[in-house]
Amino acid sequence: MFRIHKIFDVTTSTNRQLLSQVQAMLRVQFDGLSEKDIAKLPSQLANPMKFRFRSILLVAENGNGIVRGFAMLQHAPDLNFCYLDYICAGRGDTGGGIGGALYARAREEAFQLGVIGLFLECLPDTAELSPNPAIRKQNVARLRFYERFGARPLANTAYETPLTDDATDPPYLVYDDLGRPGRRLRRDEVRHIVRAILERKYSGTCSPEYVDMVVRSIKDDPVRLRAPRYLKAEEKPQSVQPKQLRIALVINDQHSIHHVNDRGYVEAPVRIPVITKELAKSKVFESIAPRSYGIGVIEQVHKPEFVQFLRRACENVPPGQSVYPYVFPVRNRTRPPRELPLRAGYYCIDTFTPLNANAYKAARRSVDCAMTGADCLLDGSPAAYALVRPPGHHAEYEAFGGFCYFNSAAIAAHHLSKHGKVVLLDIDYHHGNGAQDIFYKRKDVFTISLHGHPRYSYPYFSGFEDEKGADEGKGYNLNFPLPENLDGERYRKVLAGALGKIRKFGPQFLVVSLGLDTAKGDPTGSFSLMARDFRENGRMIGGLQMPTLVVQEGGYKTQTLGINARHFFNGLWDGLALKAATGKKR
Repeated sequence: MFRIHKIFDVTTSTNRQLLSQVQAMLRVQFDGLSEKDIAKLPSQLANPMKFRFRSILLVAENGNGIVRGFAMLQHAPDLNFCYLDYICAGRGDTGGGIGGALYARAREEAFQLGVIGLFLECLPDTAELSPNPAIRKQNVARLRFYERFGARPLANTAYETPLTDDATDPPYLVYDDLGRPGRRLRRDEVRHIVRAILERKYSGTCSPEYVDMVVRSIKDDPVRLRAPRYLKAEEKPQSVQPKQLRIALVINDQHSIHHVNDRGYVEAPVRIPVITKELAKSKVFESIAPRSYGIGVIEQVHKPEFVQFLRRACENVPPGQSVYPYVFPVRNRTRPPRELPLRAGYYCIDTFTPLNANAYKAARRSVDCAMTGADCLLDGSPAAYALVRPPGHHAEYEAFGGFCYFNSAAIAAHHLSKHGKVVLLDIDYHHGNGAQDIFYKRKDVFTISLHGHPRYSYPYFSGFEDEKGADEGKGYNLNFPLPENLDGERYRKVLAGALGKIRKFGPQFLVVSLGLDTAKGDPTGSFSLMARDFRENGRMIGGLQMPTLVVQEGGYKTQTLGINARHFFNGLWDGLALKAATGKKR
C-alpha cells in the first residue's frame, strides 16, 4: 500500500528525509543527470521565481516514510501549461501501479490548475533515432504507457533534433490534453511553450540558435500530434478523474458510548445527530470512515504517563458510574496519590469532567477522526471536518478537563507540522488552553484563540493577552480575550485581525477548533452569534485558501447547533471557492 501527497515545505525534518530519498532515486535511475541538477531540487520547491516554474512534488510513500516513487510537475502560470519534469517508481515497484497512480495524480493536479495541457518528454521509438534495440524496447513501453492516457508526441517539428551529430535517443515532446480532445493547440502558443521549456529547463545545454531553430520548425496551425501507434482501435484514452472538491466529513462512530447521564452534563451524545441531520441538507460533504491510529500519535503530544493513567483509570471505573476529581495537588505534584478518586485530580483542571469506563475509548476515536481528517489534507482534500465528541481543546500536555481528555486538534496539528507550518485557530467560546500549553515553546505551530475573557470565562487562569509563547515559541501564541457581551459584527472585526496574522505567518495548513458555543443562548457562553454570523465567519476563514481541518469542540444549544454548523460550512465552502470549481448547488 502507498499514498501520494504533495511536498509543501522543504524545512521540516520529515520532508527533508523524503526529499533526500527522492534525490537518491534521481541519482540511481536517471543516468547522466548532474549532481547540480539533483541538488537544486529543494531550491526549486522553495524559490519558484528563480526557476520561472512553480514546482509541485508528488511523493508516493508507504506510510512509514519510505518513498516508493515520485513525480515532479512544473507549472508555468504565465503560459498556462504544466510540464512533467520527472516521474519515477522505485526499483522493484515497476508494474506495481505506482507509476500509473503518480501520472494520474499529476494529470489531476494539472487539470485542477486549469492549464491547456500537460507536456512531457519521452525517448523515441524508431530505429533511426534509437538504434539500440534494448533501449528502444524501453522507449516503446513508455510511449505505449502515455498513449493509454491519450498523450502523443508532437508531429512535424524539430523538437527531437539531437544536440550533436553523434547523439542518440533525443526526446519527443509529448502532449496530454487531459481528456479534452476538442482543445486544439495553436501554433503561437506552442512556440512560446517550447521556448519556455528549452530555456527554463535546459538553459545551460541548449544554445539560443538551437532553441530558435526548434521554435521556427513549428509551422502547423493547429499543431498536429502523431497518430496513435499502440492504442487499439476500440480502446479509448483514460480520462482525467479529478478529485471531487468536497469537504471530507469524518464522524466519531463511537461517540455515543461516552454518555454521562448526570444532571447538568451538557456534553451529550445528541449533539452529533443534530449536527449530522443539518449537514445532510448540504451537498458540500464527502463521508470518510475514520482510520485507526496507534497510541503513539497521542503520546507525541501528551505526556505518556498521563495517557496511561487515563487508560488504566477508565478501565477501573465500574460501568455506568463516573468518578469526578475533587482533590488537587496545589502544594506538591511530586507524589501522586494511589487512590483513583484522588489521583484524578492530579491530572485534571476542574471538578466537572468525569472519568468513566468509556471516556478513554471515545476520546481515542476522536483522535482517530482528527488524524483521518489531517491525512485527507495530505492526500489532496481542500478541507476536512472531524465531527467528534468528546471535544479536546482544553486537554493540555498532562491534564484533562472541560469535558476534554485528548486534544484531537493539537494531535492533528502536530502531525501536519511534519509537512509544513501550521496555524491552530481556536474559535470556541472558551480559551484554547490545551493547544497553548502544548505548543507554547514551538514556532512551527502558531496558536491563536478568540474567546471570552478569562475574568469571567472558563478556564479562568489562561487566555490573557500577554501570553505570547516562550523560548522559540515567543510571539507564536496569540490570545484575543473578548468582552462578555458580543455580537457577530464585533466578533468578525476581531476575527479579521486574527486572519491577517495567519496570512502574515504563511502556513501550509490551517486547523480550526470550532466551538459553536459562541451562539446566542448557548448555556455555557454569553455571546450572541446567529446563523448568518457563523456563515460569514466560515467564509472569512475559507478565504484564506489554505488546506483546512476543522475539529468540533463545544456548542451545547441543540435547538440551533446543527443550523449553525451547516451555515459555517456553507460559508467555508464559499470562501474556498469550491462551489465555483464544481458548479454544484447546495
